[in-house]
Amino acid sequence: MLFLIALSPILWLVIALSFLKMGAWKACPIALAISILAGMFVPHFDMTALHAAMAVAEGIALACWPILLVIIAAIFTYNLSLHTKGMDVIKEMLTSVSHDKRVLILLIGWGFGGFLEGMAGFGTAIAIPAGMLAGIGIKPVLAAAVCLIANSVPTAYGSIGIPLMTLASVTGTDPMQLATYTCLQLAPLTLLCPFLMVVTAGHSLNALNGMVIMCLAAGLAFLVPELAVAMFMGPELAVVAGSIGAMAAIIGCAKLFPVQHPDYELPPHDAVPVTLKKGLVACLPFILIFVFLLLTSKLVPAIHDPLHLIKTSVLIYSGEGGTPYTFTWIATPGVLILLAAFIGGRRGDLKAVIIVHAATADLPEDQEGARKGDHERQKDRGGDDQDLLPCRKVFELVMVTTSFSMLFISLS
Repeated sequence: MLFLIALSPILWLVIALSFLKMGAWKACPIALAISILAGMFVPHFDMTALHAAMAVAEGIALACWPILLVIIAAIFTYNLSLHTKGMDVIKEMLTSVSHDKRVLILLIGWGFGGFLEGMAGFGTAIAIPAGMLAGIGIKPVLAAAVCLIANSVPTAYGSIGIPLMTLASVTGTDPMQLATYTCLQLAPLTLLCPFLMVVTAGHSLNALNGMVIMCLAAGLAFLVPELAVAMFMGPELAVVAGSIGAMAAIIGCAKLFPVQHPDYELPPHDAVPVTLKKGLVACLPFILIFVFLLLTSKLVPAIHDPLHLIKTSVLIYSGEGGTPYTFTWIATPGVLILLAAFIGGRRGDLKAVIIVHAATADLPEDQEGARKGDHERQKDRGGDDQDLLPCRKVFELVMVTTSFSMLFISLS
């Protein structure tokens, strides 16, 4: 019975979001209320009103630092790459690998989609690759379907591993152990996913003709680096490393074992040659994120140890099982992502960085009016980036994290 009571906030969220189709910003405060009622009025838990308020405060702190910081930083980096046209350059590089739609679906949906999930998350791993695939002649519904299949694996890690880092934080689990077990649990799907994407793309098992080696390489090249990074570094870069390995394997197979099949050949599309310098500049923000996170990991103790001393510990929840909450001010993914974006995406144009940052942090009260006025505001700012993603879900994210944090803390 106590187990069901403890699980009730999560069960409510499953029912509200999946079956009642309720907005997260409405469902999560109710889940929070259920958590408070369970903690305060169930005799076994016996939580005071003061401790309940403290638990809510700690949940809000956890939501803001580091979760929301990472999300806003990741979306800012993506928006900056749109504004500087770096994303267009990346698209040209990827689509020049092959004219076979099965190869491009693997490369863009599986490889690049996984990379975006590991770096940015927040839906970019489906929206951007699907848009790229539709832009080169693949039917939009098929493009979305294969990207959804591909995202079933890396989404467990999210942006810079923040879901697993949060789970490790609230449960006291070792992040590296949690990341390793997650990778092993997902291993069969990781190997199977490229095959499923190709079969879906071709609407038949016959689509695997000539693609078995590439699909197997794409799965193994994703799994092995992901597992290695998860075991020795933690969840932050596991999916990023796996997706880079997958893209390298797909490109290598496409060059060594070219696939040509008239049934899957895409219509010619205008390809603009991309120089090495132009490609590196376009990828620079993402390269710097990878480098910064690598240098501040436990693999480089000379940098990791001093930076992790710059922190503040505050006892927010003083109830049973409460421990000081630590704010790490520099060696946290959100700060490092913002730093990489400013260095790699600026290109001498500080005004553009400020414009994109303002668009990313746009939080209008009237979401309906906001959607109608997005384009007008961007034109007023002097840009044409109608695809920039504003962070309008901050309240929802705070409430989600607060609800789950309250649940774990109140029932500990």
